[in-house]
Amino acid sequence: MDVLVQACLNGSRTRADHPGVPLSADDLAAESHRAVAVGARALHVHPRRGDGAESLDPMACGLAVQEIRTRCPGVPVGLSTGGWIEPDPARRLEQVSGWTELPDYVSVNFSEPGAAELCRLLADRRIRVEAGLASSADAERFVRSEVSRRCLRILLEPGPQEARDALALASEIEAILDRQRNTSPRLLHGEGRAAWPVLEAALRRGYDVRIGFEDTLLLPDGRAAQSNADLVEAAVALVRHGGSAAVRPAHP
Repeated sequence: MDVLVQACLNGSRTRADHPGVPLSADDLAAESHRAVAVGARALHVHPRRGDGAESLDPMACGLAVQEIRTRCPGVPVGLSTGGWIEPDPARRLEQVSGWTELPDYVSVNFSEPGAAELCRLLADRRIRVEAGLASSADAERFVRSEVSRRCLRILLEPGPQEARDALALASEIEAILDRQRNTSPRLLHGEGRAAWPVLEAALRRGYDVRIGFEDTLLLPDGRAAQSNADLVEAAVALVRHGGSAAVRPAHP
């Protein structure tokens, strides 16, 4: 099995969730370095302003990308463009247009207004897209979109906390993609209680995986993780237990 392990280092978490959640650019770079050292081959981060709030501001995003690249040369860095970070689609386009230190890719949630326009801007800026699909409706919008045949990868992101429900939703999304014969690489991940069962299911299906504080604070055995590196190391061990000691490069 040839699997990409992506580290999702912080998401919307705060230090109230876990004292090790990285917020500043320096924290993100240090945590990225530790995650890469134990097997992560791609990074997904949510840059923060000085007050700790998530931001698409060119200065905050540029500093985070720059610091991570300094500590993790050659490792692809991805950012979130979640609508909760900037609810106004026009303002979001304005901020992304102002980025000077460009990430390698960004995730675009197809459930959110302005996703198509954002994908066009990203294509113009030569920033690759991870298409985030959290529902059948998202999948239908995606397969009708311009980006459906040229995205970096598809993120299957079922939200239910119960693994059975999350995997049933993932199967509905897969069915739509399969009917359209979409062959883009797929990454399947869950959240909270579903994170590890969904990761194991992703490995059985031959998909890429992601893990980190954004998705869970717990190790597979239920113990609290001390760092993102703990979570990545556990995921890599599962990959290897599945029959491969190799973690593939991040770019297909």
